[in-house]
Amino acid sequence: MMHLRMEFIKLGLVKMERQKMTQDSDNKNNETANISRPLNFIHQIIENDNASGKFKKRVHTRFPPEPNGYLHIGHAKSICLNFGTAEKYNGLCNLRFDDTNPTKEEEEYVNSIIEDVKWLGFDWDDRLYYASDYFDKFYAYAIDLIKKGKAYVCDLTAEEIRQTRGSLTEAGKESPYRNRSVEENLDLFERMRKGEFPDGARTLRAKIDMASPNLNMRDPVMYRILHAAHHRTGDKWCIYPMYDWAHGLEDSIERITHSVCTLEFEDHRPLYDWFLDELGAYRPQQIEFARLNLTYTIMSKRKLLELVQENFVKGWDDPRMPTISGMHRRGFTPQSIRNFADRIGVAKRESIVDVALLEFSVREDLNKHALRFMGILNPLKVVIDNYPEDWEEELDAINNPEDESAGIRKIPFSKVIYIEKTDFMEDPPKKYFRLAPGREVRLRYAYFITCTDVVKDETGNIIEVHCTYDPATRGGDSPDGRKVRGTIHWVSAKHAITAEVRLYDRLFTVPNPLGDKAGGDYKEFINPDSLKVLHNCLIEPNLKYAKSGLQFQFERLGYFCIDTDTTDDNLVINRTVTLRDTWAKIAKKH
Repeated sequence: MMHLRMEFIKLGLVKMERQKMTQDSDNKNNETANISRPLNFIHQIIENDNASGKFKKRVHTRFPPEPNGYLHIGHAKSICLNFGTAEKYNGLCNLRFDDTNPTKEEEEYVNSIIEDVKWLGFDWDDRLYYASDYFDKFYAYAIDLIKKGKAYVCDLTAEEIRQTRGSLTEAGKESPYRNRSVEENLDLFERMRKGEFPDGARTLRAKIDMASPNLNMRDPVMYRILHAAHHRTGDKWCIYPMYDWAHGLEDSIERITHSVCTLEFEDHRPLYDWFLDELGAYRPQQIEFARLNLTYTIMSKRKLLELVQENFVKGWDDPRMPTISGMHRRGFTPQSIRNFADRIGVAKRESIVDVALLEFSVREDLNKHALRFMGILNPLKVVIDNYPEDWEEELDAINNPEDESAGIRKIPFSKVIYIEKTDFMEDPPKKYFRLAPGREVRLRYAYFITCTDVVKDETGNIIEVHCTYDPATRGGDSPDGRKVRGTIHWVSAKHAITAEVRLYDRLFTVPNPLGDKAGGDYKEFINPDSLKVLHNCLIEPNLKYAKSGLQFQFERLGYFCIDTDTTDDNLVINRTVTLRDTWAKIAKKH
């Protein structure tokens, strides 16, 4: 038995490697399929640029996260778009950290982002950059604008700047410090850098047009004073660039061709162009697309941080979180996320995608690759009275009906087995085809059994079921041709191993937690049943040596994976997704 089990473990490792090869093949097939698909509007722009010779037919994109939190499924869409676009056009894609706010950035976030992008299957070769790599260049460019009379040091507070900015229907008011001389501005800006002023005392602002219909062009702040240590530069700087100032310069320095951003930056594009044009610098083309909005999910990093800090979840990688690390831990595959990103496409208009589509993508991919096992989450003891007392045997079970090459495994069978409590009813309704008194069912890969008796405790709960089996039906078929309508899964009592199983579900009870008609705080809609922990579940012994990260299907129950909390003494299993969309039924009922 041990020999067979070890052989299966080897098969599992081979299977995992084969799965990777299959996914690589799927990637190539997807690339081939993409050739015949209609182009999204971003790719159409690139096609036009290549046809006209713009950028000399180069395609160079970037994924520029801020290291102030873990990446989520919305970022995954952007990762797939930027790296996928570079792949499609034989171009390049950089990974660049916009680390311009030291008070919110941590090395932990940097490391998690690098790991997530790699896990999704993308590589940036030697093109890993940081905005902080360019702080000296940013400062020099700011000096250039001051010398041209296009930037000035302003003493207004943040609140005063906001009050004088104006509105969509009213022009802003010029700062009383707007017309300082170039010499005074250069002196004050250098003193800002040297740390002579406290936080918030002064800013460097672009000198554009306080009457512009675009509020972003009304003398935006380029630098603020912030006496805070940076995770890479330490205490070298006490002035830090604003995102609008840094963004275009980073793209220009790296010779990006197409700077793909989410839609909220559309109104910032004139400022992006203005900075680069005033400096006479190389200018990429900024293109905006609609960010991902997903039902039963929030995407705000600030709110996700609240969930972590207030212990609504157990960290950024909690499997209920929409973070890439959370989905990884839950058992999602990189290919399923890439397939999802491909399915939802790229648009200019905001919309909400049903999370069921993401779950479908996970089921679809795992169905192709996941090994099958049997596990009992809520055990009910079954004694097969006419099975020999000391006899046990090994039966053949299919590892994956979708993949012949996965082969078969051996599972032990004995006189006492366990089935799911829900697979037995003493007084079943119509269309219940599982085990019941006097009824015959098929044990998956084993025998036909018929219920003959039940044993109850003092409160009337069924604690044991007695059956007989038909030895001629070994393997699950009857030589006389009789049919049974129900097939149930099981494990051998003598050989089963125990496990802790965590049943994860959607974190929120309403499709739009941030804007539901019911109103209120999004935390009011947290699903109290988003995690159920089951102890002493009984699992077939082939999983005894499974390692963290293994993805598989418990037959008839759903897709699962081995959690990182697993130890030699405690097997912990996460439910990735159910076999069917049970939420659709719940929604229909209500």
